[in-house]
Amino acid sequence: MNVSDIYDNDSYIDVISSPCLGMVVDVDRTGVLLSYMIVFFLGLLGNGVVIYVVCLMENRRTSTDIFLMHLAVADLLFSLTLPFWAIYVHASNWTLGTPMCKILSGLQETSFYSSVFLLACISIDRYMAIVKATQFICSQTRVVRVVCGLVWLGAGVLAMPVVVKREALVVSGYDDVMMCYENMTGEAIESWRVSLRVLRHTLGFFLPLTVMLFCYSWTVGTLFHSRNSQKHKAMQVIFCVVLAFLLCWLPNNITSFIDTLMRGKLIQETCERRYHLDLALYITEAVAFSHCAVNPVLYAFIGRKFRNHFLISLVKRGLVSREALSRYRLGSLQSSGSVRSTTL
Repeated sequence: MNVSDIYDNDSYIDVISSPCLGMVVDVDRTGVLLSYMIVFFLGLLGNGVVIYVVCLMENRRTSTDIFLMHLAVADLLFSLTLPFWAIYVHASNWTLGTPMCKILSGLQETSFYSSVFLLACISIDRYMAIVKATQFICSQTRVVRVVCGLVWLGAGVLAMPVVVKREALVVSGYDDVMMCYENMTGEAIESWRVSLRVLRHTLGFFLPLTVMLFCYSWTVGTLFHSRNSQKHKAMQVIFCVVLAFLLCWLPNNITSFIDTLMRGKLIQETCERRYHLDLALYITEAVAFSHCAVNPVLYAFIGRKFRNHFLISLVKRGLVSREALSRYRLGSLQSSGSVRSTTL
């Protein structure tokens, strides 16, 4: 789901001639600006810390750590696009020209696809390590890096249609108002939009979700019959990361899917339905965008390995005393029986 799908829809372009003019959703643009900027700062700070901590691990990084670092990079890139969209929504005018329109749209699409693909890769990685009890893939850092490279390449390819078609265009009837939108007209734009929506629903959500559900279902079954507490702890962050993805993106995908069916004439469109659907799109997209700031919070509260490395880095820079680090580790030892954890 791209921000321009909401803010540049037909009701925005043809607002004067719309038969549902009295029911156009009135968005609190200042609220959108503030919420996007908050997510931007939290995502920038949190994901930056995650990348920094994983880089400090050096040779102690596992395959999961590498995948999660790339996930943090994707979330960081997604965060970087939010201030531009926030200003766009608040001003109701695109002033950055066609090149930035293409770059930001492509970056947002690429980071979205790479995030969900990496989550699927993490589920496969944990499935192989726990269910199949093999460390071959997990121990091959080069293989993991190649997989991450393919993920970014595939995400970039899937983002290309948006990059190619999107331009800075003048709104019909308003010479001083610009929008970042697909340069197409008539029925072609609706057909194009529906096709992109189907692609996003299929490759960007439902297919990766199916992979995650399959892998984690088998993984849960294996862990249920296992008495190894470390395996259970190693799954806590991963499960929370996937759950956060579902809670953030599933409502938006369901709402967007209904909108796709309505635009494809498979569901009858009425003014009342359009109003409620547009309102739901605004709300669920805001929730979905907040996802890029959620994962670092999960790492900090659940991942003991992440906390250990982060505190060690603070000790090295004199921001935290060694006594405080020792007390923290002693507390972890007393509560869990071990300070070692394989969880990021």
